[in-house]
Amino acid sequence: MTYRGPYRIRVEDKDIPRIEHPNDAIVRVHRAAICGSDLHLYHGMMPDTRVGHTFGHEFIGVVHEVGPSVQNLVPGDRVMVPFNIFCGSCYFCARGLYSNCHNVNPNATAVGGIYGYSHTCGGYDGGQAEFVRVPFADVGPVTIPDWLGDDDALMLTDALPTGYFGAQLGDITEGDTVIVFGAGPVGLFAAKSSWLMGAGRVIVVDHLDFRLKKAASFAHAETFNFVEYDDIVVEMKKATGYLGADVVIDAVGAEADGNLLMHVTSAKLKLQGGSPIALNWAIDSVRKGGTVSVMGAYGPMFSAVKFGDAMNKGLTINANQCPVKRQWPRLLSHIQQGYLTPSDIVTHHIPLEEIAEGYHMFSAKLDDCIKPVVVFDTD
Repeated sequence: MTYRGPYRIRVEDKDIPRIEHPNDAIVRVHRAAICGSDLHLYHGMMPDTRVGHTFGHEFIGVVHEVGPSVQNLVPGDRVMVPFNIFCGSCYFCARGLYSNCHNVNPNATAVGGIYGYSHTCGGYDGGQAEFVRVPFADVGPVTIPDWLGDDDALMLTDALPTGYFGAQLGDITEGDTVIVFGAGPVGLFAAKSSWLMGAGRVIVVDHLDFRLKKAASFAHAETFNFVEYDDIVVEMKKATGYLGADVVIDAVGAEADGNLLMHVTSAKLKLQGGSPIALNWAIDSVRKGGTVSVMGAYGPMFSAVKFGDAMNKGLTINANQCPVKRQWPRLLSHIQQGYLTPSDIVTHHIPLEEIAEGYHMFSAKLDDCIKPVVVFDTD
């Protein structure tokens, strides 16, 4: 998959990536996913997305080749690869902040490297391709347990850990009321994970009925379609005894619809403005002294966040990109014990040669598409 400009992608031949560093591996991809944050790139919303770039930060596959320094992997290993690229040894990695690695992204000081997410995030080609170069192969990838299916493993590379992390950032205590804005894959996993952390009530807000239906069946959440209300914040206050929720999770970020003007001006066009409307709703919907969790994708855009309200309400705001690998031991245990079946949110399987149609379907919210997976011919 290669980017040719906003709303324009195509499948074309590129050279198979090569070992560039002794600790690199080359992985032959078996499954990749299209993520909601990929739509920011697809729509031309992410700075420094260059023509020819290959997207895809969610992928699993089989090790094809390893560099001479790689000790933990051998060709033939079936691996899942976290979306974070990290060195494992810098100040931040040593503290488990893999998403903030100091050594892998020369273009930013905040976020580390991310596969297939523009040169703003390091310029690494992603996994929506038959082969992908995996730096620091002894640090990021992990062999997939034999009992774990491909789609379940694929969800562990971003969507499930990020949703789980969103619930973690909420510091949920037993009996808390939790509101999740956004019923995409990450929001669904955040809602489901909130129960695992002791929530007493979980509410999901979105504008697409088919996603809200999934939130009810998969995450056992109460659901609200915000387009049905004049002011969704007022409805959230009513639903919580006019106090507000204990925890609100922003699983939307800068929504993948909209245009640059909306980003810069933060025009109030509900969740479709590409502006921090969901974050401002979260600030308004949480109770005084409550916690707002933010792991929705925000790019380096100017935006009018209601920080004065957050300060005056005494809110705690916890935010970051998910350090994926840190979540794996706990999540693998939850999956093995039957508390989570990540593949339940997968709705479509798409051959690589049809990925342009897959992006269009996902972007336009056609065919009740919640999570599309790209499959590869592995013969």
